[in-house]
Amino acid sequence: HVQLVESGGGSVQAGGSLRLSCSASEDTYSEYDDSTPYNCMAWFRQAPGKEREGVASIGLEGSTTYADSVKGRFTISEDYDKKTLYLQMDSLKPEDTAMYYCAAHKFGCRPNIRRTTYDYWGQGTQVTVS
Repeated sequence: HVQLVESGGGSVQAGGSLRLSCSASEDTYSEYDDSTPYNCMAWFRQAPGKEREGVASIGLEGSTTYADSVKGRFTISEDYDKKTLYLQMDSLKPEDTAMYYCAAHKFGCRPNIRRTTYDYWGQGTQVTVS
């Protein structure tokens, strides 16, 4: 079982920046010796009254993909040794306001922002842009 804990959310003015972090830990040994949940991770967000949407994903060999709405402004990265996923958010807009969630898949994957791909989810961190 993989536990994901997000941090770094907060309130910022439009045009500002935030960096979200997601720490992953395994509290039980996986039956799959080659399970690599850190080779397929993503950030999602959900605004009040809206569905959860994919923001960015990182997959095998560090390949990435982004939602059109954040391309050029957000950057996803990971520190594999620290088992930490990051989302650098620049040029923030009020429409970026949402709860941001970290997600992980059991195995490596091509990066994608489909909700159904992911097996584990964090509790979320709030980002408010005014």
